[in-house]
Amino acid sequence: MKIRKANLQADTFSVYIHENKKEEQTLIAIPFIKWSTVILYKEDNTSLTKRLEDELQSALDSEDATHLSLKIVQWVREM
Repeated sequence: MKIRKANLQADTFSVYIHENKKEEQTLIAIPFIKWSTVILYKEDNTSLTKRLEDELQSALDSEDATHLSLKIVQWVREM
């Protein structure tokens, strides 16, 4: 499991990333905003970014949701 720091306008919090190579997916969890999701290896970056942004908008403002979704996609793809 990897832990990354997300520095947004309002707060800084931890993003937990767990890669499951056997099932070809990655679990992302952000306890601070009570949010988590599973990302499949086969999801393309554009649709993944949009999906994450839509999910995060319920807990964050629009600008932070966009910024964080791009960071998450970057972190997941570099693993």
